[in-house]
Amino acid sequence: MNFSKRQFVAATLALSAGLGSLGAAHAQSGLDDVMKAKVIKIAIPTDFPPYGFVGTDLQPQGLDVDTAKMIAAKLGVKVELVAVTSANRIPYLQTKKADLVISTLGKNPEREKVIDFTAAYSPFFQAVFAAKSLGISGFADLADKTVGVTRGAIEDQELTKLAPANADIKRFEDNNATVSAFVSGQVQLIATGASVAGNMMARNPQLGTEFKLLLKDSPNFIGVAKGEDALRTKVNEIIAAAKASGEIDTMAKKWLGRPAGKLPE
Repeated sequence: MNFSKRQFVAATLALSAGLGSLGAAHAQSGLDDVMKAKVIKIAIPTDFPPYGFVGTDLQPQGLDVDTAKMIAAKLGVKVELVAVTSANRIPYLQTKKADLVISTLGKNPEREKVIDFTAAYSPFFQAVFAAKSLGISGFADLADKTVGVTRGAIEDQELTKLAPANADIKRFEDNNATVSAFVSGQVQLIATGASVAGNMMARNPQLGTEFKLLLKDSPNFIGVAKGEDALRTKVNEIIAAAKASGEIDTMAKKWLGRPAGKLPE
């Protein structure tokens, strides 16, 4: 049978449309697969307290771990926690080793080219921390106080802008030196990231350290494979409900010492 050029083009377009529909159907299979298997595989960190780390019982714990468990519970399925690093968390999502990535994942244009994101579920921030006994309610209270910070870090830049001129800012060459200065009492306060502070507080509970002042907020998002709109929409519904009920704030207070506050959709 001979095809005219017009018939050939029409047949080609019809075939492409059919393949596109199949591709779309395949791309939307993530939520169905999870519900059928009654298991959701969620990538989490295990070396980044307080978001994800291994506890004394050798089990993963942290804000990201609790969030993963919450989402699985709301879906009515079991959770399979998959330990990942910063380097392999996106490849795990792309190769279907994980259905979701909940691992302090920030959103940027480069990442948006290869994966999709839900609404934000938690803050990631730089802040000033100190002992509970030290009364600090605003940046003016840093006057005549010694504050340790890592030279050139984001928190150094923000602290320099916000602290009063008579705050005694002591700069150290790396996070370890900054933490050591605070733990040993060389400085009264420490300006650092939530993860560094969480690790420090977990290792030195006797210091009674707590969150005092926010320097900069950068929210975390949940990573979803490209095209998995049904799964992304369902997770967004769960996040929205957890924000409304206060569950998101409760988890943030538990692990970060402060509520999540208003997070971007």
